[in-house]
Amino acid sequence: MKLNKLRLLGFKSFVEPTDFQIEHGLTGVVGPNGCGKSNLVEALRWVMGETSHKSLRAAGMDDVIFAGTNTRPSRNTAEVMLFLDNADRSAPAQFNEHETLEVSRRIEREKGSMYRLNGREVRARDVQLLFADASTGARSPALVHQGRIGEIIQAKPEQRRRVLEEAAGVAGLHARRHEAELRLKAAETNLARLEDVIGQLAQQIDALKRQARQAVKYKQVSADVRKAEATLFHLRWVAANAEVAEAGHAKDLSIRRVADATGAQAEASTRQANAAADLPPLRDDEAKAGAALQRLVMARDQLDREEARVNERIVELDRRLVQLVQDIAREQRQQADAEAALERLGVEEAGLTQDGAGVAEREASVAARVADAEGALGGIEKTFSELTGALADLVARRNQLERAVSEHSVRLMRLEGQIGEVESELAGLEKPENGAPDVVALASAADAAQSAVAQSEAAALRAEAAHSGARQALDVARAPLTEAERRVGRLEAEAKALAKLIDVEAKKLWPPAIDLLTVEKGFEAALGAALGDDLEAPVDPASPIRWAGAAADNDPALPHGAEPLARHVTAPAEMARRLAQIGIIDRALGATLASQLKPGQRLVSAEGDLWRWDGFAAASNAPTAAARRLAAKNRLADLDAELGSARSDAEGKRRAVEAAEAELTAAVSAEGEARNARREAQGRSDGARDAHAAAEREASRMTARLSALAEARVRLTSSRDEVIAAKRDATQAIEQLGAVADLENQLAETRGEVAAKRAVLAEARGEAQALAREAELRGKRLTAIAAERAEWDNRRIGATGQIGTLEVRSGEAQAERASLDGAPAAFAEQRRALISEIEAAETARREASDRRAAADAALADADKAARATLEAVGEARTEQARAEERLEAANRRTTDIEHEIREMLETEPGSVAALAEIAPGAELPDVVATEERLEKLRRDRERLG
Repeated sequence: MKLNKLRLLGFKSFVEPTDFQIEHGLTGVVGPNGCGKSNLVEALRWVMGETSHKSLRAAGMDDVIFAGTNTRPSRNTAEVMLFLDNADRSAPAQFNEHETLEVSRRIEREKGSMYRLNGREVRARDVQLLFADASTGARSPALVHQGRIGEIIQAKPEQRRRVLEEAAGVAGLHARRHEAELRLKAAETNLARLEDVIGQLAQQIDALKRQARQAVKYKQVSADVRKAEATLFHLRWVAANAEVAEAGHAKDLSIRRVADATGAQAEASTRQANAAADLPPLRDDEAKAGAALQRLVMARDQLDREEARVNERIVELDRRLVQLVQDIAREQRQQADAEAALERLGVEEAGLTQDGAGVAEREASVAARVADAEGALGGIEKTFSELTGALADLVARRNQLERAVSEHSVRLMRLEGQIGEVESELAGLEKPENGAPDVVALASAADAAQSAVAQSEAAALRAEAAHSGARQALDVARAPLTEAERRVGRLEAEAKALAKLIDVEAKKLWPPAIDLLTVEKGFEAALGAALGDDLEAPVDPASPIRWAGAAADNDPALPHGAEPLARHVTAPAEMARRLAQIGIIDRALGATLASQLKPGQRLVSAEGDLWRWDGFAAASNAPTAAARRLAAKNRLADLDAELGSARSDAEGKRRAVEAAEAELTAAVSAEGEARNARREAQGRSDGARDAHAAAEREASRMTARLSALAEARVRLTSSRDEVIAAKRDATQAIEQLGAVADLENQLAETRGEVAAKRAVLAEARGEAQALAREAELRGKRLTAIAAERAEWDNRRIGATGQIGTLEVRSGEAQAERASLDGAPAAFAEQRRALISEIEAAETARREASDRRAAADAALADADKAARATLEAVGEARTEQARAEERLEAANRRTTDIEHEIREMLETEPGSVAALAEIAPGAELPDVVATEERLEKLRRDRERLG
């Protein structure tokens, strides 16, 4: 496959229409980072059918559209066109008549992409197959990107197989085979699903037959359930009445027990009050005796604590006197040590001052020696530096001149070779057979071809405008058709749903009567309320539950103002008598006319209200299932008429769309022919332009080359002469340079003198540094001696003051110790007097406590008796409350059972007959057995339902 040209419009950074010519041979794009080189490759992959936005370096497929800049607004569409050479006729059959294929992909923001091949709209799959047949595509190994070579080298066998298949040209066959396999699998899945549906329908038919048989059993079991429920309610009502009588008797007995217990409790309370009145005076006497005893005991304890405190103070004073004597001795020793240290520091300071007297003369002598050594070393080092510089300059100059001679020789040989090449090429270009092509003739041919291209482009634009107008006309015609088809589909869906709803009941074993009758609009709710579930009964004689029909002999007439419902209903003859006794009335007259109904008659309103001859009435809260089904049948009939009209309207709009499609097809064909003519003219123009450009380039190249060669010959000749002169000058300069050996001998002698001078200077500097260190250490020690003298002075002064303070404290402690010598005898006399008073107080408190204990025992006996009688009263009252609660519960249970019986009679008329079968005074069954039987019947009904 040969790619001729890539056209971009609005794709990423290419906002303006851009044509990228892919010439024969190697075509390259060179530019800085960010100029759009990678966008060209991505545009090529995108038009080939790339579906992944991530491989295009975009967050979404809409991001390939030009997003705008600060000076240009964004665009809503992007289009890329790829021109292919089909000269070998290898394209698909429907496009193989064209020598050039034009593949385009257009995307509109938020609306997706559209592919075209030579102006014809195609699927993305068709474009991908086109490139797959040509062994290329958006993800083909032929498109090598960064890192692709490493991926191919490290690829697995399956990935390498894809590369080889694409190189062999069978990738398109694999894609077509995969698509065919998917279609075959879908067909097989549909066949299997169809077989499953057939099997399910067969199972549903068998299930419906079983359900019909179960329905008969269900009604029989429901009747048994109603009878068992009526019997159970009767048994519960009898049991509740018996429980009420028993609870009333128990309540009377509890009332008498409460009265007896209350009298006994009053007597016990009187005895308890008398015992409690005698107890407080005795407790006061005991408290007074205990308080007097407590005061004496506290006084004794206070005396013991005071005696202990005095003894502790005596011991503390003795210990303090000993400690003060020791402290005075320690301070006297510290005072003597301070005086000795001060004397020693004075002697050391005098010695250091005497040593530093002759140091200044020694430092001056050493400094003079250091200065003399530094001066001598500076002079000899200067001489050494001068000799070293002169030797280095001489060696460097000789090396530079020798290197220049060598370089000039090499350059001279190179220039002579280049001059020979230039003269040879000039001789070849000046030959007559290498003349320039005819540029003027080729320029005229290119202008003529460009004029033809302009004419074909104008024709293509007119065809494209006609195509756009035809497509707009088709879009205008399709909108009404779509709306009409949507209306037809909506009506058909509603009709199908209603037909399915109606047909569900029709599939029963015996069709119900509701399927055999029709009712006028507006009367569906009335008929559903009047007959209800009876409409589900069939009229087939084989059905166990059915409408059998009856003769209307002497049936009473409906009340005045009631219209027979049979006038608005078309029903089987078996239902005629029932419909004749049902009247349709206004809702406001229902309560008035209901009292005039005869047995078997009913009144209904159009809204669904019901009044029955036995006093039963029902309001129209919601339509019944039968009413909804009747309304659905009427709606289905209306839908049939609407469907006919809608289908006719849709058919007319479809013919208009077909005409617009025919016009669009003609416009597309004309546009394709115009595009083909434009492509052919463009091809001829490109060929003529390329020939003209090649001729111009060749002529310019020859002229520029001749000029360049002449300039090069002059330049090279001048350079050769300059190199010869420079080589001659360098050789003469080398000969004029002097010898190096004399300078090297002088430099060696000077280096020995420098070493000797440096040794003398090092020795003088070492002696000066030793003197400086000794002076520094002497100054630091004198400073330390001054600090130690000040510290020892402070210690001596502090010890003298502390001795005076300790002597004062010792005198005070001795005086206090002398004052405490007579305290133990005084404490012994006070303790003997308190012990006698405490013994007398204990005797008085013991007698008062015995009297109070006897009174407490009497009160405890009275309290015990009062609590016993009070508990008896509480138990009697609790029993009375329980009896009253039991009686109320029995009354509520009886009321609830009676209420449930009334509800059962109202909601299930069949329960009246079941209750009537229970004879008064007859033996009743057991309640538990009845409940078990009722539970079993309910389970059977649930299983059948």
